Amino acid sequence: MKLDTRAMRHLTAEDWKVLAAVEQGSKNHELVPVSIIERFSRLKGGSSLVNKCISTLAKTSLIAKMKEAKYDGYRLTYGGLDYLALHTHSQKKHIYSVGTRVGVGKESDIMLVADHTGAQQILKIHRLGRISFRTVKTNRDYLKKNASGSWMYLSTLAARKEYAFLSALHNAGIPVPLPIAHSRHTIVMSLVDAPPLRQISSVPDPAALYASLIELYLRLAKHGLIHGDYNEFNILIREDVVVSTSSEEDGNTEETITLTPVVIDFPQMISMEHVNAEMYFDRDINCIKTFFERRFHFKATTPGPFYKDVRKTVGQDGFERLDATLEASGITKKMAKDLEAAIRQHEEEKLQNPEAFQADEDDEDDEEEDEDEETASDGEKEEEQQPSIVIGFKTPSGAAEEGMEKLSINDETAMIQPIPELTSLSSNFPPLAILNHPHTR
Repeated sequence: MKLDTRAMRHLTAEDWKVLAAVEQGSKNHELVPVSIIERFSRLKGGSSLVNKCISTLAKTSLIAKMKEAKYDGYRLTYGGLDYLALHTHSQKKHIYSVGTRVGVGKESDIMLVADHTGAQQILKIHRLGRISFRTVKTNRDYLKKNASGSWMYLSTLAARKEYAFLSALHNAGIPVPLPIAHSRHTIVMSLVDAPPLRQISSVPDPAALYASLIELYLRLAKHGLIHGDYNEFNILIREDVVVSTSSEEDGNTEETITLTPVVIDFPQMISMEHVNAEMYFDRDINCIKTFFERRFHFKATTPGPFYKDVRKTVGQDGFERLDATLEASGITKKMAKDLEAAIRQHEEEKLQNPEAFQADEDDEDDEEEDEDEETASDGEKEEEQQPSIVIGFKTPSGAAEEGMEKLSINDETAMIQPIPELTSLSSNFPPLAILNHPHTR
């Protein structure tokens, strides 16, 4: 689903209380009775005001009724959960304005946002079950009876787990986005000025980049962690300019470009002590090897690394074990088990029924293409689908600008378009602080 914040400006303080009451009641009810909504919202206007707010929320699809329900009640939708999370971020001044969607995954949306200072950030919205919930008809033990509510619960767990690992990894010096805030199924993090590895068509030294990726993975292993989805989709490659002095006598400086991998996406991260740790470890390493052989025609001459050897290095050389961070963050073993079961079941179902999953992924792609048709021709869209970023090469003096314009496309002089400033999007995406003000009807 798409994030649409236009209705936020019309919500009153009473509407927010009723929406929060539905969320609170959803913890114990698949369908929250109106009487419970009235009790939790504590509105002075009584049932008439509550019903008015319910009508407003239902019209904007923030709450919904269930067909053939035995009693009058409502459930929280993903849109309602989005609004509650945005409202919390806005109240805490973590988000001031919302821009365009810059990425979409099978189980998440990536939005460009800004804080009150205008600094651009990333909002990641977890949406577990968006694809698998539509394609798979079998019952799951961890979903119990409340399927939609359980998916929101699992999405919240995924965001909570990812935020905990982001914080721990950032503090340990691992190159990851800076975690800023977390609310429900969303995470606010820093914007990394770098393309994903899958979009890069050429690098000056594939062997060096491969070595840095393996070294980074081994650093995670020494902290007791396995990424679980270490591939070209979840690795960003950042260009860092290093200025060095050629000699003390002439004082001339020379600029060199180093490629720094930045890892993203951590809901599936597990401990090196996990029962299936070796399988996930080998899969991650093979993903990198296969990609480099296919894209850059590079094949490592030395075998490995191997799980049995790497496991001996866990916690060595002063590396703090971070695999206990998840439990310390407040996520119980049962919560972790539920989330792991959801991710594992999703992978198994995709292997058993790949055509159904591919059909849903195509539907997501079609939605993206429909949006692009307004601003791009068919030929331009075909070019965008091809890996075309050449990275790591020195550009002519004065050719590269700051920010995302440093990266070259197809040749060394063509520049990638920077992400638009959020001020230019203000007409379409009003500031959340204004949207949350009570509206006089």
